Amino acid sequence: MEQPGFWDDVEESQKLMKELKTLKGTIEEFEAIKMAFEDIETLIEMADEEEDESLVEEIKEMTESFKVDFEAFRIQTLLSDEFDANNAVVTIHAGAGGTESCDWASMLYRMYTRWADKKGFSIEVMDYLDGEEAGIKSVTFQVNGPNAYGYLKSEKGVHRLVRISPFNAAGKRQTSFASLDVMPELDDNIEIDINEEDLKIDTYRSSGAGGQHVNKTESAIRITHIPTGVVVQCQNERSQHSNKDKAMKMLMSKLYLIKKQENLDKISDIRGEVTDNGWGSQIRSYVLQPYTMVKDHRTNQEIGNAQMVLDGDINPFINAYLKWINISKEEE
Repeated sequence: MEQPGFWDDVEESQKLMKELKTLKGTIEEFEAIKMAFEDIETLIEMADEEEDESLVEEIKEMTESFKVDFEAFRIQTLLSDEFDANNAVVTIHAGAGGTESCDWASMLYRMYTRWADKKGFSIEVMDYLDGEEAGIKSVTFQVNGPNAYGYLKSEKGVHRLVRISPFNAAGKRQTSFASLDVMPELDDNIEIDINEEDLKIDTYRSSGAGGQHVNKTESAIRITHIPTGVVVQCQNERSQHSNKDKAMKMLMSKLYLIKKQENLDKISDIRGEVTDNGWGSQIRSYVLQPYTMVKDHRTNQEIGNAQMVLDGDINPFINAYLKWINISKEEE
């Protein structure tokens, strides 16, 4: 017979092993960067002693590669908040604008999945709702990987797209909006008292890319926290019970995060989402016409190659945000 606390010990061991693996990876990265620096030094000394100009180009290439790797490693040192090391749960909602905004939401979903793939992270779709004609009305997915939340917390907010509409025969410029919510996956050690009477639980049929039982059973779960209006839903698990468990974890994570960010003593003080998914509230603009530019309005980081960003190269924006937020903390 299992001893009391057996599973607690197992979970604690798993947590420690995960931390150990992360620390080991950090040390290996540091050693690789140190070795690269020493290789550059050695090559410079060789070029200088032998007066070999043919090595100059190789040294330049190695130096540029070193700068990129060093900056990425340095950014990791800024990921020191409580949940930065955790997996991230991301929800994308299309804004007002029908098909245009749904298409924009699908473009953002593609951007983040490509970014995750480049980082070696995995994606788990938890809820997916197709647009009526094209694109996505909403999608919730979990990004699994070291510091996933620490990186992706920079993406929370409204994203604005300006382009020539592919859905408009007149070829006019169209502005579309989509909002992102990002929260950490919390472990079972975080506890929040939620009154069952404050919850509205609905079931519906799974559908779209994430559904395991498409149009067969009402296994999907939607939970509304009535006092705050916070809504979470999950349809990807194999049973209604599993979907409910996953949705409750998402709800607890969201309420805990809001409570923490707003320095509140009680869950009852949380007011829920207040940001409008439209004009004047965007954190970043993606302009495809009449010129191409992606600009973050918090950090003023700009990239002229918008297609590169939409293909998942968002690290410059993530890095700029982490530097910006770190400077803001030091000034407080």
